[in-house]
Amino acid sequence: MTSTTPGKYADFEGLRRRAIALRREGLSLRQIRDRLHVDNNDLLHRLVKGEPPPEWTKRPNAKDDLRDRARELRAQGMTYDQIQVELGCSKSSISLWVRDLPKPGPRYTEAERRALMNEGLARLRAGQDDERRATKAAASDQVGRLSDRELLLVGVGLYWAEGAKDKTYRRSERLHFINSDPDMIRVYLRWLELLGVPRERMHFRVSIHESADVAGAEQFWADLAGVDPATFQRATLKKHNPRTTRKNVAEGYRGCLVVYVTKSADLYRRMEGTWYGIVLGADPAT
Repeated sequence: MTSTTPGKYADFEGLRRRAIALRREGLSLRQIRDRLHVDNNDLLHRLVKGEPPPEWTKRPNAKDDLRDRARELRAQGMTYDQIQVELGCSKSSISLWVRDLPKPGPRYTEAERRALMNEGLARLRAGQDDERRATKAAASDQVGRLSDRELLLVGVGLYWAEGAKDKTYRRSERLHFINSDPDMIRVYLRWLELLGVPRERMHFRVSIHESADVAGAEQFWADLAGVDPATFQRATLKKHNPRTTRKNVAEGYRGCLVVYVTKSADLYRRMEGTWYGIVLGADPAT
């Protein structure tokens, strides 16, 4: 509407100046309407166009507090993801609220970031190690002391897995066991004792890489078996293949211990028979 509009609104510019003055005094649209007797809402909005409403007339917005908090967190250097976790609102809203603020720089240097990552991995692995130890300890406690029958069956299983076996094409009915695990050797020797095999019928030999400490390995296995290392047979030395990379080069490498029992044909047959008894006993169909 222009100033040439007939009627009481003909002086539009004058009316607009009065409306703007009232608006700047802090009056609401309703109050301006009543003061100027403007009943046309479209005209009323045109009269105050460009003038912001007074603060007291603004309706409270439920997101105002979130917006302010988002801006605070952004100013502190937080990323959109971190603000989202903190406030629980969408990243699109966060982007709208803080897009005029400068993007924060990295919170950590590359060295600090690597240190934090390694620290976190160390804590994770320590927790996993604790869990492993606890599981193994609980399982170990459930076993308890083995009866003679249990030890007999365990020893037969160990031998059938790791010991030399008689073949139809090569008769070899004798107890001949080789292993690098000290605990397995301990159980095997205890099994031989259960079978009544005296130490003088046990012959020992080390099988080890030629570059290892042969004398030290023999002393280690002799101490474990409770015998004099001088009674050991000549060690079997493994030649080094230059095309392969050895893994067993640690200080604890002691090769394998070979335990050969003389006059053991009858014991071997009993062991093999017991093994097939285990096989049949484990079959639910028998």
